This record gives sequence, structure tokens and C-alpha cells, in this order.
Amino acid sequence: MTPLSPPATIAFIGLGMMGRPMASRLAGAGFRLRVFDVSQKAVSDFVGAHPSALATASAKAAAEGADALITMLPDGKIVRQAVLDGRDAAVEGLAPGALVLDMSSSNPVDTQKLARDLAARGVALLDAPVSGGVKRAVDGSLSIMVGGAAADLERVRPVLGAMGKTITLCGPAGAGHALKALNNYLSAAGLVAMCEALVVGEAFGLDPGTMVDVFNSSTGKSNATEVKGRQFVVSRSFAAGFTTALMAKDLRTAGDVASHLKLNMPNLQQAVAYWTDADGKLGKGADHTEIFRYAEGLAEEG
Repeated sequence: MTPLSPPATIAFIGLGMMGRPMASRLAGAGFRLRVFDVSQKAVSDFVGAHPSALATASAKAAAEGADALITMLPDGKIVRQAVLDGRDAAVEGLAPGALVLDMSSSNPVDTQKLARDLAARGVALLDAPVSGGVKRAVDGSLSIMVGGAAADLERVRPVLGAMGKTITLCGPAGAGHALKALNNYLSAAGLVAMCEALVVGEAFGLDPGTMVDVFNSSTGKSNATEVKGRQFVVSRSFAAGFTTALMAKDLRTAGDVASHLKLNMPNLQQAVAYWTDADGKLGKGADHTEIFRYAEGLAEEG
């Protein structure tokens, strides 16, 4: 099939912190956008910034006439409602042969079922979750992990290329979502390790900025130390743009995958418990870098 290059029509559902800059990249690349979000303000703000985009009143309306539909929503259950099961679901507006790209962080087992159910309706699904945060969504350098058929990926590669720098086919349906969850487990574990090291070091009298600099020139270097250390934790700005709740959700997804496969992963189980408890204690909307405050609190309890 011919690749979907501009000015192909793309339906985009979900204009949150990540969805809005991703959709902006598509508009900037010359794609025709049909957008929908449960927040009317999110839609009106986006169309105000991108007058070429068309505001729609439902997922079904967004999907009508679209060559591909992208979802960027909080979880897979919401994706399924928007695409297949809910009122005015997108599948009712999609033409046979259209593609759905779920770029949300969804449960891969649920994604496999959604792929089968959509295939029965003549619609293909790619799961294409992203890594990189708001900053890389804005500059179009996201890492995109894709699950599904290679031919379908080639068809939408120009679409994904407008949003991401690295696009990797990880395997069949669900593979992208599985790898995203496991990647976030590594990210979360590295962030907690850095925060605990900073708490201990500060108690000893070490300067936190100096510690991060040394980590970054030593074997302790990680994404947490390079991207989040001085910028969000040492500065205590805690404004990385990804919530503790979403990180906890992604860790539970990784834990569910391990449980589904009947694998005992004690460190993963501990990470799930740690972040779930932190989410409850840090409060609604807390940035995931505020895990440092949670680590400080645990230290004081000791």
C-alpha cells in the first residue's frame, strides 16, 4: 500500500500533555487533522492554534474520512471504549482498510484482544507507544515502539516520522505496549535509585548537584541522572510533565505481563508496590520526579 504522506487525513483522539504536541507535529508536517477530546477546551485550544485542524464532536465523527486514527489516551480501557465499544465509537466511522494506531500506554494483553476484534471489522491495529516525555514530543524526537504487521508500519511510517526520531518494530500486536511498560520499569527503577542516593548523600553532607555531576561522569549515569537530576529533582521544580499516577499505572502493566506469563519478578513487584503507595501519598497530579519527596519521607520514618 502507498505510504500515508501529507496531506493524508489523520484522526487524532486525546489532546492531553503528550497528545497535543504530537498532534501539533502532524499539523506542522502538513497532515489534515480531525481532532477529538472529551475536553471541549482542549479541542478549541488546539484548533485555535492550528486552524487547519477540524474539531469534531465524537470519536466516530473524527474517524469519518480518515486514512488512519491515532489514540493518545490514559489507558487501554479508555482506548477500547473510544475505538470499539463506546457510544459513537471510532470504528463506526472508519472505512475498511483504515489503520488504528494506539500510541497510549495500554495493557499488551488487552491490545492483543483489541487487534483481533478490530481485524474482524476490517480494521488493522498498530500499538505504537512513545518514550521521551513532553520535551521530545514537542521537538518530534520521540522513541516509538511498534507492535503489529510490518506492512502496516511501512504504510504509516511518514505519520510516525513526524512525531518520532526512532521507530522500532518490536513484534506482533501488543509487543510495543509490552516493551513500553518494561522500559518504564527500568526508568522508574533508575529514578528511585538516584533519589535514594541523593537522600543518603545529602544526609551525609554532600551537595546534590555535585552528586549528579559525578553520577553523570561515572558508572551510575542513567536517564534519571542525565535528564531529571539537576533539572527537576535538585532544583525541586518537579515539572518533567509525566505524573506519578501514570508511572505507577505503567509499572502495574509490566507487573501484569509478568503475572500473565506466570513469572516471579520480585524487584518488579516491589517497584509496583513502591510507586502505587507513592501515588497515593503524593496526591493527584504529582509529577513522577516527586518520587524524591516520597523517598525523603520514607527516610524520615526510618
